[in-house]
Amino acid sequence: MTLILPELPISAWHTTHDTLHMWMQIVGKVRLELTPHVNHWWQVPFYLTARGMTTSPLYTDAGAFEIDFDFVDHVLHIRTSAGATHTIKLYPRTVADFYAEFVAALRALSIDVTISTTPVEVANTTPFEQDTHNAAYDAEYVGRFWRVLAFTDRVLKEFRGEFIGKHSPVHFFWGAADMASTRFSGRSAPAREWTELPRVMHEAYSHEVSSAGFWSGSAAMGVDALFYAYHTPEPEGFRTAAIQPAQAYYLEALGEFALPYEAVRQSDDPRATLLTFLRSTYAAGADHAGWDRAALEQQTTS
Repeated sequence: MTLILPELPISAWHTTHDTLHMWMQIVGKVRLELTPHVNHWWQVPFYLTARGMTTSPLYTDAGAFEIDFDFVDHVLHIRTSAGATHTIKLYPRTVADFYAEFVAALRALSIDVTISTTPVEVANTTPFEQDTHNAAYDAEYVGRFWRVLAFTDRVLKEFRGEFIGKHSPVHFFWGAADMASTRFSGRSAPAREWTELPRVMHEAYSHEVSSAGFWSGSAAMGVDALFYAYHTPEPEGFRTAAIQPAQAYYLEALGEFALPYEAVRQSDDPRATLLTFLRSTYAAGADHAGWDRAALEQQTTS
């Protein structure tokens, strides 16, 4: 059966994208506040479920709870270990309205948590409780977005299985709204100065990494959805390496290789096309950086 992936031009749903992004940041900040720190900020992301995304279990003195986005029925569920559930409908509404109902729901469930209401990793930093600009929700495009994430999650997990060194989970970072999977050489990275989010970046890139994932794009940048891959610190020769498939290119604005989502969607075998990109970019980075690939990769026998 041929896999059919949906069209996902950012121009068609950027207002919904921006609103949903802020809703995800509101929920994500609860996870950030209540989860002990893990190296490389791995306590921050969401994980995919069969219907959307989850925070996974979070804990307060009152017990455990989790928050799930359901992109099938388009609701947000807050469920507690005491058996209580609160459901918030996802529909066209302002970020401020969503935030107010979400906070009220937490209080009703006796979940005591305070978050920073300033968005991160975006140009518009209007506090959530004041954001009446972002107010769109197109369920059709949210469903498409979810289908693409589910496809990406599956392929990244297959790719992850080929590596036996230290490797991140496949997870969704709500800060930049991207799904990522990261490999480590085991070597520390040289110290460097970061101009943006220095504390976050220093922790994220304290060691050599080869990272890849999916990003839904940016209307402001004029960039549609794409798959990406980068190596940090970037070794000499990486950006000029021969990468497959042919549609892949080095995106200078982001400092990484990019493969347009459309190239994958329209290919005869999207899974194979994406795996080719992931393997090709990883090999280029690992080889140019002198990684011990024999020790880090799953060895297969014929």
